Amino acid sequence: MKPVLERAMIGPSGEPRDREPRPTAPAGAAVVSAVRDVPYVFLATLWLGALLGVSFLATPVKFRAPSLSLPIALEVGRVTFALFTRIEWGLVALLGVSIALGSRHRDRWLGWLFLVALLAVETFWLLPVLDARVGTVIASGQIAGTSHHLLYVAAESAKALLLLGLSVAGLMQLAGRGGRG
Repeated sequence: MKPVLERAMIGPSGEPRDREPRPTAPAGAAVVSAVRDVPYVFLATLWLGALLGVSFLATPVKFRAPSLSLPIALEVGRVTFALFTRIEWGLVALLGVSIALGSRHRDRWLGWLFLVALLAVETFWLLPVLDARVGTVIASGQIAGTSHHLLYVAAESAKALLLLGLSVAGLMQLAGRGGRG
């Protein structure tokens, strides 16, 4: 039986190798780091998909249903966004934990802080104003125009773009193209 070092220097057909064999798998620390980052990438991507499904697909579609009256569509929207906001707070908390337990990239923390800020603006300012407007429409049907809905759409769009960027960057890092961290 040949010694380990001697076998490593001989190629598959028995010819001597000029250099060290290349590793076929990442080093143990890199694997552990990648595994620790999987929950972050999963949560960011899951949140992005849920946000796109609720805010940019289901919500506009319900207003195109001919048998759904405006007050009912607005009430369904109010209930949907009240629940989805609670889900988003859970996702942002889990995302923060996954960053803290993962590789703690500075960009991830900055993205997370922006997500918290956007969610706070929506939860504590925009949604209460929009909920009050829905209540007025349901009660009387008459409201004056404001920019609150447009601001909410802008905040949702910013969240979607931010989550897309964080998801893609995380996936690239997992694939080994985004650097180590």
